[in-house]
Amino acid sequence: MTAPKNTEKNQATFEEALAELGKLVEQLEGGNLPLAESLKVYEKAIALSTRCTELLEDAEQKIKLLSGGDERPFDPSDGEES
Repeated sequence: MTAPKNTEKNQATFEEALAELGKLVEQLEGGNLPLAESLKVYEKAIALSTRCTELLEDAEQKIKLLSGGDERPFDPSDGEES
């Protein structure tokens, strides 16, 4: 089995990947790219989206670990008086 490629998208932080993903979405939505280029941009966008998802899932696991596994859903109204 071969090791995963050490590419830029695999090393990007969440913020970097999200920013790059936003740029790619703008390019695709612009509709000015040739089909072949659109496919390349789309492929890169999917990879960045996957990276963001992985990073978010990792962060969620760390939060669960640190909070002792308390899986109570976040409620933005917690702490607010009615």
